[in-house]
Amino acid sequence: MYKNSLTHSIIQVCRAHRYLLGRALGKTGLHRGQPPVLFALHQNDGLTHSELAQKLEVSPATITNMIKRMEGSGFVVRCRDDADQRISRVYLTEAGVNILSELEAVMNGAEAKIFSGIDQEELDTLRRLLGKIHDNLHQAVSQVTKNE
Repeated sequence: MYKNSLTHSIIQVCRAHRYLLGRALGKTGLHRGQPPVLFALHQNDGLTHSELAQKLEVSPATITNMIKRMEGSGFVVRCRDDADQRISRVYLTEAGVNILSELEAVMNGAEAKIFSGIDQEELDTLRRLLGKIHDNLHQAVSQVTKNE
């Protein structure tokens, strides 16, 4: 029963996706969870750890570990907020900015492989359905959190 479920299919797709991106990103020096951080900072440099965590829908502890690792690799730097020294803001370094074009090429290449043979109408339907699934999951998590 479980192997025929949509949940099982989603898990299998996520695993394969994670593996493919992990392999592709290995050449850049980034790990698979790090590109969203770089893209978020590219859109809005100087976010706090909690702003990044909220934007990327991960825990603050996850962001803290990721930022430490990315700072060690030279892609980001943490600086104290001028107005509130208790707050740390994260900024892209020159290396972080420079890797964005390579990262985009890697992501586009992976996407081309992943969605090969799927026409635009199917992609639009998939995007719409994944959006609904995401909304349902977000709502379910919110309910669980409220009840704890």
